[in-house]
Amino acid sequence: MRAAKFYKKSGANVKCQLCRHFCLIAPAKFGLCGMRKNIDGRLYSLNYGKIIASQIDPIEKKPLYHFLPGSFAYSLACPGCNFKCLNCQNSDLSQITPALQKAVDSLPETRPEEIVEAAWENNCPSIAYTYTEPTIFAEFALDCMELARDSNLKNIWVSNGYLSPGCLEAISPYLDAINIDLKFFSDKNYQKICGARLKPVLDNLVAFKTAKIHLEITTLIIPSLNDSDEELTALAEFIYQKLGDDTPWHLGAFHPAYKLKNLPATPTETIKRAQAIGKNIGLKYVYPGNV
Repeated sequence: MRAAKFYKKSGANVKCQLCRHFCLIAPAKFGLCGMRKNIDGRLYSLNYGKIIASQIDPIEKKPLYHFLPGSFAYSLACPGCNFKCLNCQNSDLSQITPALQKAVDSLPETRPEEIVEAAWENNCPSIAYTYTEPTIFAEFALDCMELARDSNLKNIWVSNGYLSPGCLEAISPYLDAINIDLKFFSDKNYQKICGARLKPVLDNLVAFKTAKIHLEITTLIIPSLNDSDEELTALAEFIYQKLGDDTPWHLGAFHPAYKLKNLPATPTETIKRAQAIGKNIGLKYVYPGNV
């Protein structure tokens, strides 16, 4: 447990400044992510250095196809997420339950120096903060990222894009590449499926592009939720108009998971149709994913 960097006091409450939820947290209570707690009027990060998953991945698995292609990334996660996606495939790592909280409490605290050493020992030119939502362990990620930059390692985030402006500003000097999930082009479905809003994600996509951080986008195509020609066209047009025709767009196939097992898997034909829509809009790099 470490003192958090991103918060403001509001009487006995604290207002978290880490993501776009801006949780107002009463004494002894937690933020929406379950990993930030108000203790005696100070906000604490409960998952600092609590590595719940780590492995060496091909960078294409992030997915990043236009950044250090053919290399491997030392990939890690601390528990927690600021989304409540009904289709989460890593819910055992991201959605805080009593069992996961107990596991977090028992995990040793890893030092940032150990992460950098592990990347070098495994011949990984980059470190990827992934699997869960790196925003929720931003203090630890930042400490790792600063050391990584000093050691000539690249830093990668795989994110839902719901960072606060303050968090985005803090990580940008050390961030080399990011893949952001643009899950829907419908605010209604962002609220219903993820417990979040669309506009903050769109604003952050533009902000990362403006900051000249390498950006790739992933959209999981879910039958009946975001697979219509109208929504896919709107997604592609936003990328083309606001982010540029050279922004890679990865299209993933949905497979029933977590609390969204009532929907069918995405047909390959749907992925091909989405790819054709993106190319017809003018996007140069549209990649079919796990089909």
